[in-house]
Amino acid sequence: MAAEAKQTCYEGSCVQSFQFYLEHSGEHEAIMQCVHNVLPGEFQRIGAGKSSLDVLGVGSGGGEMDSQMLTLLQSTFPAVPISADIVEGSSKLTDNFKASVAKIANLQKIPFGWHIMHSEDYEKHVEAKGDVKKFDFIHMIQMIYYVDNLAGTIKFFQSLLKNNGRLMIIVEAANSGWDTLWKTYKKDLCVDTITEYRSSGEIIACLKSLGLKYDEHTIPNSFDISECFTPSSKLGQRLLNFMTAKDHFDQSFTPEIRAGMLDLLRNKCSTEKDGKVLFNSTLKCILVHA
Repeated sequence: MAAEAKQTCYEGSCVQSFQFYLEHSGEHEAIMQCVHNVLPGEFQRIGAGKSSLDVLGVGSGGGEMDSQMLTLLQSTFPAVPISADIVEGSSKLTDNFKASVAKIANLQKIPFGWHIMHSEDYEKHVEAKGDVKKFDFIHMIQMIYYVDNLAGTIKFFQSLLKNNGRLMIIVEAANSGWDTLWKTYKKDLCVDTITEYRSSGEIIACLKSLGLKYDEHTIPNSFDISECFTPSSKLGQRLLNFMTAKDHFDQSFTPEIRAGMLDLLRNKCSTEKDGKVLFNSTLKCILVHA
């Protein structure tokens, strides 16, 4: 679900769990389809008349998305120099990102600044330094769940936007399967890294309260969770572990809570089609204006 955590999540087994989820869910492909539909026009507006472009990725993980977005920006403005700063709490994922940059010829033209820290530490670092670098495009993909102060984080990063800049936040949609699961079982799930689950509903309410202008795009996605209902399925167990942010779903909750979660997953978070249980993992892409 994300690429940043308060502790050192997304190190070791967490990285493997995250990569497994991405492969199974098709989430990155769904997000990239939205990016390719929405960003070319946004980039034209953001970059019009500018002699250089600066991008900030927050919670960029292994950089799979960043690489494609930076390539898209380069193809929109082939003659304009681009810089990229990356804020990511996981040193393992940052190493993966650096290794992928080394293999992509066009990205080697871009100077990267690497900040291996969580977003709120980056905020403190910038404020302490006093030398505030501004950006034309900032993106926060699937990481807003992990910040302590939602309004403060959005306000800070929006304040780093240059003229005509955009802050792109991608998050699970209100009333999606994730939203339903994590809000129904809030007291059982919001106990570790995520202490307050947020969907697009909370983000948009926050933007309205801050008086910020934004545009919103839906990213449809669903994935097959049928195996979750076969107790002997290793695939099902791995999915349940990831979806509940536990190492062992079957050992982490009482039998009653496990049964309730499985019933909710089947009947309220998913649809059935051709004998498969398809979990609603619709996302929202929210573009906050400078």
